[in-house]
Amino acid sequence: MTTTNSGGPRPAGTGPQGVRPSGGSGSRPRTGGYRPHSGGARHSGGSSGGARGPRPPAQREPQTPKVIELSEAISLRDLATQINVTPINLIKELMQNGIMATINQQLDFDTAAIVSSAFGWEAKQKQIIVESTIPDEVAVDATGKPTPGRVSTLRQRLLAKESAENVEGLVARPPVVTVMGHVDHGKTSLLDAIRKTSVADGEAGGITQHIGAYQVDHGGRKVTFIDTPGHEAFTQMRARGAQITDVAVLVVAADDGVMPQTREAIAHAKAAQVPIVVALNKVDKNNANVERVKQELSEAGLTPDDWGGDTMMVPVSAKQKKGIDDLIEGILLVAESLDSIKANPAKRAVGTIIEAELDKQKGPMATVLVQNGTLELGDAFVIGTVSGRVRAMFDFRGNRIKKATPSVPVSITGMSEVPAAGDVLEVVEDDKIAKALAAQNAERQGRSNGAVRATSLDQYLAQAKASQAIKMELIVKTANQGSLPPLLESLEKLNTKETGANNIRLNVIYQGTGPITESDVNLAIVSGATIIGFEVGLDAAARKKADASAVDVRLYEVIYKLLEELELTVKGMIPKKIITKVLGAAEVKRIFKIPKTGTIAGSIVRSGNIARNNQVRVLRGTLQLHKGTVSSLKRNTEDVREVRAGLECGIGLDNYADLKIGDVIEFISEEEV
Repeated sequence: MTTTNSGGPRPAGTGPQGVRPSGGSGSRPRTGGYRPHSGGARHSGGSSGGARGPRPPAQREPQTPKVIELSEAISLRDLATQINVTPINLIKELMQNGIMATINQQLDFDTAAIVSSAFGWEAKQKQIIVESTIPDEVAVDATGKPTPGRVSTLRQRLLAKESAENVEGLVARPPVVTVMGHVDHGKTSLLDAIRKTSVADGEAGGITQHIGAYQVDHGGRKVTFIDTPGHEAFTQMRARGAQITDVAVLVVAADDGVMPQTREAIAHAKAAQVPIVVALNKVDKNNANVERVKQELSEAGLTPDDWGGDTMMVPVSAKQKKGIDDLIEGILLVAESLDSIKANPAKRAVGTIIEAELDKQKGPMATVLVQNGTLELGDAFVIGTVSGRVRAMFDFRGNRIKKATPSVPVSITGMSEVPAAGDVLEVVEDDKIAKALAAQNAERQGRSNGAVRATSLDQYLAQAKASQAIKMELIVKTANQGSLPPLLESLEKLNTKETGANNIRLNVIYQGTGPITESDVNLAIVSGATIIGFEVGLDAAARKKADASAVDVRLYEVIYKLLEELELTVKGMIPKKIITKVLGAAEVKRIFKIPKTGTIAGSIVRSGNIARNNQVRVLRGTLQLHKGTVSSLKRNTEDVREVRAGLECGIGLDNYADLKIGDVIEFISEEEV
């Protein structure tokens, strides 16, 4: 849309500012400043015949831009009204900037801000503050009471909120089950038997295996199974407060018994406060001994119900598909005894992402387990910093569906990017709110790394002073099996001593041998435990996770020092802690035996800087073999004080010669706090 002046183009500097020459259409004066063209200066006053010079600077009055708040999108008509100009002038201004627009066209914020500035307005984006409907992460125990230092789960918080707001709206939902157990005990075979398919049959039965979750129907009652890699993935989600499991099925081979991973799985399920149903698999084998396995499980803390305990144990044979119905019946019986397996399907959906991927054809996809409300096609949602709208929804068989109720796993599309497993999906009113909430989450994430914090010794003492009685949870790892029983016995003796007014009791929730792993750190996060290591170290992943989550890891080489510090703790005194920092690390590439000098490790510095005055520790794999000082540090044949990363050197250690190729020598500093 253009307007032509009959008098021809106006020369620069002629005519009053903002007034068209007579004879042209639209002689209405402008209400705001017009964007000057390059090369031309706009002047004030004067007639068409006399060009004036520019107004002296002393006569100019600086104009403060007027401020206007604009949303992400606004129509051209509404913008014209808000900045008090005619829509025609706005259209002309946009045309001069190469943008063709109509009076009802929607302008984005950037375009609206630029065109507003031409009329003397400074545009600021209107901030939309959105409150999430998900309850705050106030930790609660199994009875719903607040528990300091523990991680509350989304399931617990949602149920507590629904019970407080509308208990009549709560209805029973299918229980969600995770299957765990030691490798080779038949976990995969059992899952296949439950699915009534097998690995050899591929996608038999129309079930899409990669979705990571599926439902089975047992006499009209449904059970949702989550197919996870094991207890580590189970606990990683729990550590983020995104627990989705109602019941854990522990698979134990009747011909093998309780193994290290079995004990780990028990510890992780107990820390998550999830009831356990034991599937005694491989009972069809000739060497199966069910009673012996029950005895071992009883010693591990799971007493069979037929022995007067509270753990249901079901004999099954995944290979022969026997006992499967009994197992599902047992799961349903346990689920019926829980008051927590309820949800309100009338609400907007809230769920947890089980897994996510970038599909070449469909774009970002995610498998979500709905935990409350109903997820429907077209719903706007936010997942952490990701926003979107449900464009398509598929059940575990790959069929398109229009809605998903609580405990139903579905795969969805329509996200701006791939979310992270364990993140929470929340349905909101519209796309605008979804984007605003995602932006707020991103800003919050920028201020904090979002790490879940474990319980430190000073927090235990604060809790003890408040309640006058508390259990201090411990995870104990030793270098070998021989060290473990006497250490546990010594810790138990501390509980029988007079502990003073604080009355802190030590409670070992998990014990094992070998280095401290990321799985141990995850267990410490969800249980609020302190990790005690005797003659062991941390692997790299465990150290990084422990630092990020403030897990209290205490390493000892002398047992009396370990017991002395824990005795101080139970008496209400915080022992000093040694903080170890790794300054650099060198890998041993060759070993040289030099007469009168000793063993020299020909090494290359892999990270950081190493110095002769640093302390060192020798690692073989993840086991710490030695801790001491450096006797010599050489480059070629010269003594040096320091060697940086990427360079080769010779390292001699005081009183230690048992070095091998591949060992790592870490140079460390220690600080007592």
